[in-house]
Amino acid sequence: MPPKKKIRFIVNPISGTQSKETILKKINELIDRDKYDFEIIRTKFAGHATALSTKAVDERIDTVVAIGGDGTVNEVARGLVHTPTSLGIIPCGSGNGLARTLHIPIDPKASISLLNKDHSLCIDYGKINDIPFFCTCGVGFDAFISMKFADSGKRGPMTYVQNILTQYLTYKPDTYEVTNEDTTIQHKAFLIACANADQYGNNAFIAPQASLVDGLLDVTILEPFTVLDIPSLTFRLFNKTIDQDSRIKTFRTKKVLIHRADPGVFHIDGDPVTGEKDLVVEVVPQGLNIIAPELKRKAASRNVMQEIGNFINNLQPLKDMKIKFPTTFDKNRTSKP
Repeated sequence: MPPKKKIRFIVNPISGTQSKETILKKINELIDRDKYDFEIIRTKFAGHATALSTKAVDERIDTVVAIGGDGTVNEVARGLVHTPTSLGIIPCGSGNGLARTLHIPIDPKASISLLNKDHSLCIDYGKINDIPFFCTCGVGFDAFISMKFADSGKRGPMTYVQNILTQYLTYKPDTYEVTNEDTTIQHKAFLIACANADQYGNNAFIAPQASLVDGLLDVTILEPFTVLDIPSLTFRLFNKTIDQDSRIKTFRTKKVLIHRADPGVFHIDGDPVTGEKDLVVEVVPQGLNIIAPELKRKAASRNVMQEIGNFINNLQPLKDMKIKFPTTFDKNRTSKP
C-alpha cells in the first residue's frame, strides 16, 4: 500500500453564512482515511490562512483545503503558488466564484468526495500591484460595493444585493486611462473588471469567455448606464452574454495598466483594498495546483429566466419567506393575469 498523503483543512469560522461545524463533521465521516492523514486548523485573524498554508508547504503537506469563501480561498492560495502543494476547496462563502468556475461542488459531501479522488489541475492566477488574485480584481462600482459589503457586518447574497440597490443611484463613475500591449485609451467607466475566472460568484458571469488556463486576463469595461438598462444588463450577467452588450468593451491581455485620478479602493476576489493611482494587473500562467474536476468546454448558456430565477430562489431570506420565482418562461403568456 502506498504511503498516505497529508491533507490539511484550514477553516475560516466567520466566512459565509453557514455553520462550519457540520462541514467538519462530514470531513471526519467522509474523508478517505486509507489515502489521507488529515488535520483541521481554524483561522484566528485576517491573513492567518496565508501563514498557515505557507507553513504547510514547509512541512511538505500534499494538499491544503480552504473551507470558506473567495476571501479565504485567496488567503490560502497565496501561500501555495509555485509550490508542489495543491489547493483544495470546500466552498461555503457568499459567492464561491473560483469553485463555481472550476465546477467544484457547493455541497460539502460532494466536494469532499472530489478531494478523495485527488485529481489536480495547474491554473493561472493574477496579480494587481503584486497582490495575488485567483478569480477577479477591479476598480469602480464593484470595488466600492465590496468595501460597503465588508463594512456592513452581515454576509450573504441578500446583503450584497441590498448594497447594490442602495448605492447605485449615488455612485459617480470615474474616468480611467487603460494601457495594454497595443494602446492607451481613456474610458469613463462604471467599473473595470480584470478576470482570471469567468465570474464574480453566484453565477454572475462578468467575463463569460475567460479561461483559467489560457495565460490571459479578460478585461471588461462597463460604461455608464441608466436605471432603465439595469434589467437587460442583469439578464446578460447571469446568462453569460454580458460581453455582447453595447455598453461593454472587452479585450484580452497578459498585462494592463489602469491609471485613475486619485488613489482609492480596488478589490481582489471581492475583498476591498486601498491602493495608489496606478494599478498594474498581470497574469501569471500555470502558477497554482488545485484539486478540481477535469476542465470541460464551456456549456451553452441556460435560459436567462432560469438563471435569474434560480439565483433569486437560492437567496435564503426569500426561501424563508417561501417566495418562488419562475425558472422557465412561457412564450405564450400574455400581459394579463
